[in-house]
Amino acid sequence: MPTYLIGDVQGCDAALQRLLHKIDFSPSRDTLYLLGDMVNRGPDSLAVLRRLRALEGAAQCLLGNHDLHLLAVAHGVRPPSRHDTLGAVLQAHDRSDLLLWLRQRPLAMQVQGWLLVHAGVLPQWTAAQTLALADEVSAVLASSEGPQWLQQMYGNQPERWSEGLQGAERWRVIVNALTRLRFCTPKGSMEFASKDGSGAAPAGYLAWFEVPGRQTAGTPIAFGHWSTLGLQQRPDLLALDTGCVWGGCLSAARLPAPGSSQAPSLIEVECEQAQRPGR
Repeated sequence: MPTYLIGDVQGCDAALQRLLHKIDFSPSRDTLYLLGDMVNRGPDSLAVLRRLRALEGAAQCLLGNHDLHLLAVAHGVRPPSRHDTLGAVLQAHDRSDLLLWLRQRPLAMQVQGWLLVHAGVLPQWTAAQTLALADEVSAVLASSEGPQWLQQMYGNQPERWSEGLQGAERWRVIVNALTRLRFCTPKGSMEFASKDGSGAAPAGYLAWFEVPGRQTAGTPIAFGHWSTLGLQQRPDLLALDTGCVWGGCLSAARLPAPGSSQAPSLIEVECEQAQRPGR
C-alpha cells in the first residue's frame, strides 16, 4: 500500500493528473498526502478540488495559506487578489459542498513517523504539541463558528508563541506558523516579508528548520509552501514545493515501507507555467 507525499498543486490539475499517472496511482491501493495549497494561481482549482474530494480516504489533504484564502474570499472576509484564479470555484454549482469539505481538512498530520505541515513548525513545539495545536484550530474552522473565526485569522501579531495565548490570538499564531512560516528567530519570533531562499534570511532570523535546539529535531518533517527554497531532502526533512505553478515541477515522495532504512523516493512531472515570478 504505497504512500505518497505531494507538494503544492495550486490549481494545476493537468500536472496533478500526469503525476498520478506516472506513479500508477490506484485509490484502492495507494494513499496520497497533499501538503497544502491545493488551489489558486493555477488554471483549474475547481478540477483539483473535485478530483481530491472524490478520492475520499485515498487523498488526505492539508490546508495551506491559499486554501484558507479561498475560504476567506468565499465568506466575504477578504477581497479577491488580482492574481487569484478562484472564480470557477466560487461560481460552481457544488461550491457549498467543496467549501465545507475544505473547512474540514486538517492543518497537520503524522504518517509513518513523518510530521506533515504546509509551511513550518515553531522551535518551541514538539511534534505532539504541533498536532494538538493544529487540531484546536481545525475544530474551530470546521464548526459553525468557522466563518466568524476567518474574520479574525489575518494579521502578523502576536509574532511569537506563548502558552498563555487564548482565543483568536492563539489560533492566529498557530495558523501563521503552520501555513505561512519561513523564517523565525531562535526564540520563535516569526517574519513574513521575506520569500527568498534560506540563504536570504533577514538579520537575526533563520529558516525555521535550521533553528538550533528546536523541539522537533529528530522528527522527520515534510512541508511545502516555499518554492524559492526548492526541493530539499535529508533524513529528517522533505521540502516538496518545487514551483509547479511557476513552471517548475510537481513533486511526490514515496515513503518507504515502515521500518525500512531507505530514503523516500522522488517522482516529478514538469508543469506548464501559470504565473510569472515577481508578479
